Amino acid sequence: MNKTMRNDVAVPRGVPGSGVTGSVRVPGLAPDSLGMLRKQAMIETPGAPKPRRVPVECGDLPFLIRRDGTWLYRGSPIGRKELVCLFASVLKREEDGSFWLETPAERGRIQVEDAPFVAVELDWGGTGCDQHLTFRTNIDQMVTAGPDHPIRVAHDILTCEPTPYIRLRAGAGAPAVEARIGRAVYYEMVALAVPHMVRGRRMLGVWSCRQFFPLGEMPACEL
Repeated sequence: MNKTMRNDVAVPRGVPGSGVTGSVRVPGLAPDSLGMLRKQAMIETPGAPKPRRVPVECGDLPFLIRRDGTWLYRGSPIGRKELVCLFASVLKREEDGSFWLETPAERGRIQVEDAPFVAVELDWGGTGCDQHLTFRTNIDQMVTAGPDHPIRVAHDILTCEPTPYIRLRAGAGAPAVEARIGRAVYYEMVALAVPHMVRGRRMLGVWSCRQFFPLGEMPACEL
């Protein structure tokens, strides 16, 4: 199944969440860099629990995730969405905020410019505090904002420009694996925003799953 031909590498599919069921060849991807993904795709026979295996550290891997969500391998974009989903399924975040591709057998650190994913679409329903906001990411993961998937807004130190994020899953420490909410989606959220008091401050924000997420403080002229 893991047979290689010249510079083409057969990358097994079937990683949970990737939506892939066969195998695909990717020109230029080296077998040693994708060994962890081959192991991740193997199906183990159910049986008695086995001792947890400590993954072998492979150091820095030649991957970069750009701010727009594009995955690069050795400086070249990975054009197959199935492959991006495959890599994304084994993406972890450490306590120091670093990102790793990790399987039970191997792990390696990768570079991420901002958040590894981007929320590209918003769907909503309900009204008031019963409203729910569901986001679709660039890898087609659906996540609904709520207690387990909070929305936060960071501000640029120099320009104060807001950048919103939604939590996708927990990391090894405080830093979580997040998706940056795209600008167009952010404007849709702003259109749904309502005022609400938060710790004595009148904030403008959105409701989802009975939780209020502030987007910013209301201007004094609107108080």
